[in-house]
Order: sequence, then structure tokens, then C-alpha cells
Amino acid sequence: MNKFSILWIVLIAMSCSIDKKKQGMDQARDSTTVKGINPTLNVYTLANKNGLTMRVTNWGGRIMSLMVPDKKGILGDIVLGYDSAEQYRNGNPYFGALIGRVGNRIAKGKFSLDGKEYNLTINNGVNALHGGPRGFHNVYWEAIPSASTNTLQLHYLSRDGEEGYPGNLDVKVTYTLTDNNELMIDYTATTDKTTIVNLTHHSFFNLAGDGGGDILNHEIMIASDRFTPVDQGLIPTGELRKVEGTPFDFRKSHTIGERIGNDDDQLRAGKGYDHNWVLNKKGGALSWLQAFYIAWVYFACRGNHPAVVVVGARLFFHVAEFHSFLRRQIHKQIVNG
Repeated sequence: MNKFSILWIVLIAMSCSIDKKKQGMDQARDSTTVKGINPTLNVYTLANKNGLTMRVTNWGGRIMSLMVPDKKGILGDIVLGYDSAEQYRNGNPYFGALIGRVGNRIAKGKFSLDGKEYNLTINNGVNALHGGPRGFHNVYWEAIPSASTNTLQLHYLSRDGEEGYPGNLDVKVTYTLTDNNELMIDYTATTDKTTIVNLTHHSFFNLAGDGGGDILNHEIMIASDRFTPVDQGLIPTGELRKVEGTPFDFRKSHTIGERIGNDDDQLRAGKGYDHNWVLNKKGGALSWLQAFYIAWVYFACRGNHPAVVVVGARLFFHVAEFHSFLRRQIHKQIVNG
């Protein structure tokens, strides 16, 4: 089935605010194994005063559903997910999940820090992906009690040496549904040893809502003059390539499907868009406008037009193929209910 229907906008930052959409999976399946045994699999529901609701499970800190209104006020679920928390244990390992210690790929599962080489668990060809098979997507998070109905704080302690990373890393993530109809995701992390960390979130968004079709007609705009080309293993080559004259130029609004089928070496490498965009800076810093909005997505039929807010200098945008594994997972969901 040669159809592109997945949108992933990932915020590479330690503190993020988002509002975006849809379904997907990484090109190579993760050799995921469940870490730890905890008899309590919980689901938490957040709500704001306007009727927005979001369900989150403590298994991987996953967003299971996000109900938002369209231009007619009709609520629709704009994130890909399963109906029950239990289904996530055997489903796609990244749907809606918190990702760490490091989002995206580390080439050959190795890095050097303070003169020492660290070897990580390999789970994506010859590379380490999303923190390894026992990354933050595959652990139970502790929910910290709160009197607020629109906020949920989750906590996880990643022990020294976990998946090969140095230092104890103490992580807190806060989900908030604001009364301005914003989804905010805030990350904090402390460590007792020099380490690397790149926390992010892995929901797939579709502004058309559940059963609303693919995302090819979604319009997107990104404030970026350059992107990072990748090799066949989706590892950035180190080049910062100009977007001008390429299908990666979203400085003006384009639909996702408009150029995704172009004859382009980078579209072939990513099987669509699976790249980083380097955000524009003015005077060595993000502009005031970019500090608030660095990307926009719009779907005319529903009138939804979320904007991405990020503290950092890089945006990751992922559109990949709707392939057989995903179809099997959806079929399982329908059959097993």
C-alpha cells in the first residue's frame, strides 16, 4: 500500500509545548522487550474547562487519546493510539510514548564523553534508537499526585548504566492541558554524572481525527532555511543543506502530500520526511516570534491549526509509509477490541 499517512513532529528540547498529529512507526521495528514487573497499569484523564480531555497511561507515559474540538465544536481524537492501556504492551512500541534517554538514533550505538567511549544497546539495525529496547517508552512511570484535573506529573529514575548510558538520571515530565486549549509537555532531568540526554515525545497526530483519513492534505509551515540530510540508516551526515529548491522547503505553507512523491534522494532515504529542520536564528538566537511559534499545521476541513512551541534550535518532522506492520496492529485492535 503506497500511501503516506503519518505525521510526527518531535520537539528536540528539554522543555516543550505542542499541539499536533498522527499515526506512524519507525522504519525498522524495535527489538523491544518489556522492562520490569509492576502489577499496576493505570490510566489518567486530564481535562480543561473547555472540554478538552486527554488520557495518559503510566506505561511509557503514553498519551492514549487527545480529544479536541473542530471549527464546529465537535470533539475528535487527534492522536494515534489503542483503546486500552494493555494493548500498548504488544503494539507499536512508540505510539504516544515518552522517549529517552536519547530520542532518535545514535550511530553504531557508540559515543565518547570525557575521553571515554560508551557502548549502547543496539536495537535498530547497527544503531541505537530512542534510548534502546528498554528505553523510557518501555518502563512504568510513577504518577505524582496532584489536586489539579488538567495536569499530570510523571517521574522515572534511570539508573547508572541503564542501556549503556552513564549516571543516574532523575526525570520528571509534566503534561498540562491549559485553558487556552494548549497541550504543554515540560521535561526536567538531573544527573549525578556527566551524561548525554535528549528527551522527547512520540505521539503521532492527525487533525482529521479518528477515522478521518490520511494527512496528505494537512498544510505545514516551518521557520527553517536548512535541514540535515541523512544516510540510508537515517543517521545525519553532518551537512546542513539549504531547503531552497527542495521538497524540504516549508518556509511557506505546503500540504504534506504536495511534494512527498518527488524524485529526491533524501525523500528516498527517509521513505518520506524523516529529517531534522534547523530553526532560523537572528543575532545568534531564536527570534521573539520563533520563541513562541516555529511550526504550524493546518487542516481546513476541521479548521484545526495547532502551532509548535519549542525551547531549542531543532525540529524533527517525520512522515513515513503506512506499511504492513501498522495495518496488522490496527487489525489486531479491531479484532481483539
